[in-house]
Amino acid sequence: MATHHGSSPSLSSQEIRSVALYARVSTLNSQNPDLQLRELQEYAARRGWSTHSTYLDLGISGAKESRPELNRMMLDAHRHEFDAILVWKLDRLGRSLKHLVVTLEDLQAYGIAFISLRDNLDLSTPSGRLMFHIIGSMAEFERALIRERVSAGIHAARARGKRIGRPRVYVSADKVHRLRAEGVPWREVGRRLGVGTGTAIRALQQAL
Repeated sequence: MATHHGSSPSLSSQEIRSVALYARVSTLNSQNPDLQLRELQEYAARRGWSTHSTYLDLGISGAKESRPELNRMMLDAHRHEFDAILVWKLDRLGRSLKHLVVTLEDLQAYGIAFISLRDNLDLSTPSGRLMFHIIGSMAEFERALIRERVSAGIHAARARGKRIGRPRVYVSADKVHRLRAEGVPWREVGRRLGVGTGTAIRALQQAL
């Protein structure tokens, strides 16, 4: 196990001794993780690193919110059970650019180095950290574009007279008043009228 004292060590001065290997394939029928693992193991051996653990997510799409082995690896990274994570390509790790950046930021906070073999990305080196900042800028640019598209879509819809947001629900204040007069609890009033409790309360308050 990699030693860890106090705060996480800086990546620039970190000595890598043990690594975790992570591989993922989307479909078991047409894909096999052996190619990824073989290249990762050969690279680690050339660098003189021992393999602490191997994490495999098999038959799991990159778009999946939860990947059991990735989650387990990140937990072990938090515990600093190894010095670095080695993956075949970036798209094996991140399900999106935003998710990739957040994951790499977490690893940086844990003091865990990250190497993507085929992308020639090593966050323990100055050039790798520069590339990480570029990736982060790309993720922010992507988020800004999405916000602009959403905003433009809303303005265009409003210009066409389309109402944005959830449609208003009409509730008869008389029905609410009658049910309350019968001693029906607010929760039951909402259930009978097919609305939330807060909507039923507001309907009665506005009618008073």
